[in-house]
Amino acid sequence: MTGVTETSGIDRVRVSYLQPAETRPGLVSTIATTPGVADYFDLSFQHASESVLRRMRRFGSTESFLDLIGRIRALAPAAGIRTNVIVGFPGETDADVAELARFLTEARLDAVGVFGYSDEDGTEAEGLSDKIDPDVITERVSEISALVEELTAQRAEDRIGDTVEVLIERLADDESDCAGRAAHQAPEVDGECVLTDAVDQRGLAVGDLVRCVVTAAEGVDLVVRPLEVLPRST
Repeated sequence: MTGVTETSGIDRVRVSYLQPAETRPGLVSTIATTPGVADYFDLSFQHASESVLRRMRRFGSTESFLDLIGRIRALAPAAGIRTNVIVGFPGETDADVAELARFLTEARLDAVGVFGYSDEDGTEAEGLSDKIDPDVITERVSEISALVEELTAQRAEDRIGDTVEVLIERLADDESDCAGRAAHQAPEVDGECVLTDAVDQRGLAVGDLVRCVVTAAEGVDLVVRPLEVLPRST
């Protein structure tokens, strides 16, 4: 990974879709401490209830996942952490959903994708018993999605006052719509940073790396004020 970050023209490397059971301390340390590697952990938790995870043929629990998150934040307190979760997996109970909600509340993740279970041809889960009624799945998706929306907005608000390095991705012709991503935000799936003050945006271009201070939060998006354009590797 170090070799990639030392390649000319590459300023930020992002690792995606990590399996929690395979995210060993050495990998956590490498991502969290290597210059040029984004402090970003895309962890595929899927659920937090041990019984549901076992039926999924996965390992983990609320406590083991929170321990992993704690180790990440001990090395990189501002690290971005995202996941996807599935509700309505065959055999899931109300208690399992409550356990998932407990995990999400304590984890304080930056972004969470919430999906309802559906059968897929040829999968082991397709043949499982105890299927959940589709209407119940819809209700559980709505419940967890509402919780996630609240929690991720709170996490974004926690970043107000922080300094972030924003890679500019969008700049309108009138310089009134300038936005990009900080290290803790992956393209397309996470929030973005919207730059304020058109005067301070003069001379910026897509691809610039800009140090900014976070002044506000709008949902999962951050509003930032540019401080300086950083030199890029060549």
